[in-house]
Amino acid sequence: MTGIRLDPRTTPTARGPRASGERILALDVIRGVALCGIVFVNIAPLTRFGTAAGFYETPALDTVSGWLQLVVQQRFFPVFALLFGIGFSILLASATRTAARPRLVLLRRLLLLLAIGIPFQFLQPGSALLPFAVVGLVILLPSTWLPRPVVAVAAVVVTVAGVVGAGGGLALIPGVFLLGSALTRYGAVERIGRARRGSLVVMAVATASAVPLVLWQATAVEQSGFSVESAAAGLAMAAAWAALVSYLMTTWAARPLRAAFAPLGRMALTNYVAAAPLMLAAGGLLDLPHATSWAPVLGTAVAVLVGQGIVSALWLRVFTQGPLEWLWRWGTWGRRAPLRRVSPTAGRAGA
Repeated sequence: MTGIRLDPRTTPTARGPRASGERILALDVIRGVALCGIVFVNIAPLTRFGTAAGFYETPALDTVSGWLQLVVQQRFFPVFALLFGIGFSILLASATRTAARPRLVLLRRLLLLLAIGIPFQFLQPGSALLPFAVVGLVILLPSTWLPRPVVAVAAVVVTVAGVVGAGGGLALIPGVFLLGSALTRYGAVERIGRARRGSLVVMAVATASAVPLVLWQATAVEQSGFSVESAAAGLAMAAAWAALVSYLMTTWAARPLRAAFAPLGRMALTNYVAAAPLMLAAGGLLDLPHATSWAPVLGTAVAVLVGQGIVSALWLRVFTQGPLEWLWRWGTWGRRAPLRRVSPTAGRAGA
C-alpha cells in the first residue's frame, strides 16, 4: 500500500467531525457573522478613507474609530482563524476516510490558497489569505503528525505568546489555528450550535473575561492594535461572539440566523475576495479619500454585506457552492464536483 498510514491518536477520526459529511450549520452562521465584522474592519483602510482630506481621527471613547476598536477590531479575525483550524481538521478527517494520501489533499488546499493569496495581497494589502496559507503550511500541516494533547497545549502556549509578546494581530494565527484543530480533534466542534448549556457556559466565561479586558483597553484605546490589552480583549470577545451564536442556534433564532448569515458563511472565500473590489469601487464613486464623515463609509459596508447576502442566497438556490469554493474544492481533491444543483424532478424524469 502506497498511502501514508495515519496514527489514530493523531488524526480526528473517532472523535472528529461527523462521518456523514453533514455540514455543521452553526459554523456557516458564525463564519457569516465574522465576515460582516471583517468588512467593517477593512473598509476604511482599503478605501483610504479621509486620507486625501487630511482627516485622521485618533481612537477615543467619543469617536467612531474608538468604538470600532472596542467592538470590531481584533474581534472577528480570531474567529476566522479558529474556523480555518476547525475546517482544516474536518478536511483531514474526511481525507483520512476517502483518500490514500490524506495529507497531500491538505497540502494541495494550502498551496491553492497561497496561489489566491499572493495576487490578492496586491489588491488588498494586509489580507488574511496569504498569512493563513503560509502559517497553514508551516504550522498547521505539520501539527497533524502530533498527538492531540500536544496540539492542545501548543495552542494555548502559542496563543498566549502571540498576545503577550506581539500584541495580537498576525501573531495570533498559529495559536488560534492550533486551537481550532484541537477542538475538532477532541470532538468539541460537534457540539457547536447543539449544546445549549455548553454554549452558555463558554459565553458566560468569555463575557466575564471580556468586560474587564475591554475596560482595560478603553483606558488606552488609542494604543489599540498594538497592545496586550486590545489583543486579550479581542480574543475574549471573539469567544463570546462565537458562543452567543452557538447558543442562539439552539433557540427560535436559529432560522433567521441561518437565513441571514449562513449563505454569507458558505461562500465566505468568494465574498471575502469580492468585497475588496466592491469596496474599492464604492470608495471611488463616493470619493471616500476626501470624506470626513464615517456615515458613507459605514453605509458602504452595510450595502456591500446586504448585497452579498442577497446574491449568496440566490446563488446557493441554483449552485452547490460559491465559485471560488468550488474551484478550491476541485483543486483540493483533484476531481470536479457538480456545481449546479440537480433538482429532484430532473432526477425522477431521468429514472
